[in-house]
Amino acid sequence: MRILLLEDDPDLAEVVALGLRNESYAVDVAGTYAGAEESLRTTEYDVACLDLGLPDGDGLHLVRRLAGDPDLHRPGRLLILTARDAVDDRVAGLDAGADDYLTKPFHFAELVARLRALARRGDQHGATLRVGELTLDLAAHRAWRSGAEVHLTAREFSLLRYFMRHPGQVLSAENLLEHVWDAHADPFTASVRVILSRLRRKLGEPPLIITITGAGYRLTAPA
Repeated sequence: MRILLLEDDPDLAEVVALGLRNESYAVDVAGTYAGAEESLRTTEYDVACLDLGLPDGDGLHLVRRLAGDPDLHRPGRLLILTARDAVDDRVAGLDAGADDYLTKPFHFAELVARLRALARRGDQHGATLRVGELTLDLAAHRAWRSGAEVHLTAREFSLLRYFMRHPGQVLSAENLLEHVWDAHADPFTASVRVILSRLRRKLGEPPLIITITGAGYRLTAPA
């Protein structure tokens, strides 16, 4: 899952981004309205966590724009993350198009739980993903194949999670970079191939992720 974090406090942004990356999310950080706008013009995010009080604009205006501005990619889900804690502010945020609203200060564990809840909306996966022999516990960050635990790094877990949310679909290397890696990833490196090779090896035989020549990769679901 790729997340845009809009937060004008650089220290808080650094702490939250580091924590989310440790939870196997890909995170891009913007500190201004203009920076977030630029990111949303070029990148499709699964979730955006948006502050409202910004040095160069109002985050609530950005939330409203995302509902209908064709120049911006609307993230799959919007979470407002702000110090504005009045009931009227929460109502305004949700009415503007946000899917959730979390006030500062907050516990990091609650933020992660809310992100998991947002990811579950609109799908039937719940807190556990199951595809054929594979089981993934999203909260505990644990994976199993045929009952045997598979020990994964954060990036491997994130990559497998994305495959398991799209079983049977052919996913290009560009698509994987877009949703599993963040803006720091070099699109010309072999990072996808290297991590994917490591993940395949850990998942064992017979292979569950196959290469579709000239198109990408597909997670199979054998009975």
